[in-house]
Amino acid sequence: MTRQEAWQILCEYTRSESLRKHALAVEACVAAYARKFGEDVEKWSVAALLHDFDYEIHPQAPDHPLKGEAILAARGVSEEIRRAILSHATYSGVPRDTPLARTLFACDELAGFLTAVALVKPNKSIHEVTDPKSVRKKMKDKAFARSVNREDILAGAAELGVDLDGHIAFCTQAMQERAADLGLQGTGGGS
Repeated sequence: MTRQEAWQILCEYTRSESLRKHALAVEACVAAYARKFGEDVEKWSVAALLHDFDYEIHPQAPDHPLKGEAILAARGVSEEIRRAILSHATYSGVPRDTPLARTLFACDELAGFLTAVALVKPNKSIHEVTDPKSVRKKMKDKAFARSVNREDILAGAAELGVDLDGHIAFCTQAMQERAADLGLQGTGGGS
């Protein structure tokens, strides 16, 4: 499956602009790791774009992503990508036993959190997110972006075998490179 085909499936099932942008943010991070690890960027992009494609039609666990997996199988998405998507939901019971699965899990919640951090900056820009320490400080504020699972962010970095600050900086940079696509280029007056 190509990235373009994955984008079409995402758009077919996901009407919410914020969910589409979340998929793009996760893709930015996952694709950057694919390049770093020498992996197939297109395959990893497909997994990232499709990881929450069914969230609007199956918003409750365990329906998401379990019921969505059957749709992806019917659309010809590879088993490797489907397993990675299933494994991003810990309750699925599917182990994160591939680099793709671990990377998708590590980037999912963090990309959402970095988006939230960017949106409270004065110019609403990911370019204003410059210090992993300030991101970690925001993680301690339970009222901020309360739907983001902090334990998954920590577990994701650990499973990927990367330092949390390095992971935050890496994903921030990946998102900065795609800021316009993510709607995080800012309102002006900043970088």
